[in-house]
Amino acid sequence: MKNFDISYLNKNIKLLAGVDEAGRGPLAGPVISAAVIFDENVFIEGVDDSKKLTEKEREELYPIIVNKAIAFSVASVSHCQIDQINILQASLKSMLIAVKRLNVQPDLILIDGNKTINYSIPTIPIIKGDSKSFSIAAASIIAKVTRDRIMKRLDKHFPQYSWAKNKGYPTQEHIHSIIRYGYCPLHRKTFLKKILSEDYSPYFKFEK
Repeated sequence: MKNFDISYLNKNIKLLAGVDEAGRGPLAGPVISAAVIFDENVFIEGVDDSKKLTEKEREELYPIIVNKAIAFSVASVSHCQIDQINILQASLKSMLIAVKRLNVQPDLILIDGNKTINYSIPTIPIIKGDSKSFSIAAASIIAKVTRDRIMKRLDKHFPQYSWAKNKGYPTQEHIHSIIRYGYCPLHRKTFLKKILSEDYSPYFKFEK
């Protein structure tokens, strides 16, 4: 994976940023993107596509990644914006914000997926980039850990949905909870059309 990144470096490209997101599939909560830049000599054993790692492994790798990175950043786009502009556009928006938040500017940006962002620095979309690129894989871990921590905090407000466990993804348990209790303000309404097709679920008011 590190060699994949190094292959892009040359006399004009010294710093490369990897960008990935977490949270495209959940029924609730934000989408989170992360961007990360490493020195070309930095390698961290165990870094891989976040989906291939356990939660424990991701949590252990997270502090190592952020400590060894030249720069990293995260960005969030809310469930409300996801409903307004769709999940693809929300994901790209969060990626763009994450890149803009880097306090060190890279010479090239590698983005997971087949879409890219409109930015002044050259970008390259990499299909399955989180399993090919070291920096994208590291970004996927940062994004996933950040989002999982957010969903665990939100679970305290809405324990009936078991977000600490399912992180908002459409597990059978989560879907059954929506059918039983109705949806809440943190759910992505556009993701619930099939579940709420009979319009029997009430709207729960958020209590801080």
